[in-house]
Amino acid sequence: MAHAMTLSTTLAPPALDELCINTLRFLAVDMVQKANSGHPGLPLGSAAMAYALWDRSLKFNPHDPLWPDRDRFVLSAGHGCALLYALLHVTGFDLPLEELERFRQWGSRTPGHPEYGKTAGVEATTGPLGQGLANAVGMAIAEVALAARFNRPGHTIVDHYTYVLASDGDLEEGISSEAGSDAGHLRLGKLIVLYANNHITIEGNTKLAFTEDRMARFTAFGWHVQQIEQGNDIDAVASALKAAREETGRPSLIQVRTHIGYGSPHKQDTAAAHGEPLGVEEVRLTKEALGWPVEPPFHVPEQALGHFRKAIARGSAAQAEWESRFEVFAKDHPDLAAEFQRVIHRRLPNGWDGNLPTFTAADGPMATRIASGKTIAVLASHLPEMMGGSADLDPSTHTSIGGAGSFEPGSLTGRNMHFGIREHAMGAILNGMALHRGLIPYGGTFLIFSDYMRPPMRLAAMTGLPVIYVFTHDSIAMGEDGPTHQPVEQLVGLRAVPGMVVIRPADANETVAARRMAIERR
Repeated sequence: MAHAMTLSTTLAPPALDELCINTLRFLAVDMVQKANSGHPGLPLGSAAMAYALWDRSLKFNPHDPLWPDRDRFVLSAGHGCALLYALLHVTGFDLPLEELERFRQWGSRTPGHPEYGKTAGVEATTGPLGQGLANAVGMAIAEVALAARFNRPGHTIVDHYTYVLASDGDLEEGISSEAGSDAGHLRLGKLIVLYANNHITIEGNTKLAFTEDRMARFTAFGWHVQQIEQGNDIDAVASALKAAREETGRPSLIQVRTHIGYGSPHKQDTAAAHGEPLGVEEVRLTKEALGWPVEPPFHVPEQALGHFRKAIARGSAAQAEWESRFEVFAKDHPDLAAEFQRVIHRRLPNGWDGNLPTFTAADGPMATRIASGKTIAVLASHLPEMMGGSADLDPSTHTSIGGAGSFEPGSLTGRNMHFGIREHAMGAILNGMALHRGLIPYGGTFLIFSDYMRPPMRLAAMTGLPVIYVFTHDSIAMGEDGPTHQPVEQLVGLRAVPGMVVIRPADANETVAARRMAIERR
């Protein structure tokens, strides 16, 4: 049960806002201190802007974390997960205070980085920096694609945003540029990134290695960018979020100047606040500095909890309103409504594997990638949720769906994706599409370039995501291309990944069976 604090007067904003923000800060600090490991700095510095988003903008229902039309919130800076767990607890998700007290302990629902499927409300497994931001690009792509497919005049069934909280480290990782470039090209106007610019990484000040103009970089990618100098100014954050939502033609980056370890007398704005507990004495001093009771730990004031739990009524009302609209949609478009429910719940239609090709000697010698392309064409005719492409290699990988059009600005019903020469981002974007639900995502490249997308592939396997990879040109018989393009150790390396199913068909008919198995494994 939450510890209660009796107040002699009823607080009103902004005092109530500050009480709520400090509740988040010190739940996180106490989690880290009790575990004697973790990252208190980001929660202390970013609690205010997270509160502004969750309290004033985010559309979600704590009692139904998988409501299809909820906004998605991705904590790309997964090391700051104590902040996310605090938010989930106080807003009413199925995450009791006892789980916060078991932070980073074996078997808890509060692991050291967020894990999708383990904790209600966690939208993506994050931690390897940059992955969450790229996952969010995939989620935003899925929202746009499903909206184009299912929304009809007078019926808006798919209409939500994807929000990200990212750190300096997320933007330093190269995947942020790959995914950011793609998002800008696709004009994903419902993707909004809050960038906690606190100037600190593990080794010290970001001046050591990270000095480019990040806002100029994302402007060049085609993003809408804004800057907030005071990260604790929740009105400024809320205003920037509103402006970002109104900018429908570009994704948005909001650079927010925060202070790592905010309030800690000796560790604020230092690397010491990043990845280790503040220490018993520093916790006391920080609580005193911010006017917070030193005891008891895991303190949740009644007024703060009451305010946070209003999210349940808000979310339930928003979902009920959506469900009412969906009922009307189902009356006007019954087949379309049934199809929406089918794809969201990952159910395969009857006859999905009908008419799959069977090859004979009369077909002559056939490369497995050719057989794969022919199989994709048949499967895609039965499975309109199939959507994917390659890293600029379709003429060689045969991964396109004939006649399905390209997914591009102005052509949002297209099912063929052009990821560009961005294997790393492709893998993480596919993960985001799968996490969103409603699509069967796949991506292709040469087997040797699986090396460029191993991080998201490992995360997909860890998370159990139904993502399909098509790798071609898989042997030393690449010949003239030379050793740089001859995969030798890649196959055994992929087979060593826990949860990764690797099939290497030896002929055309085995290729058909492999594709069928990939679809069946949901």
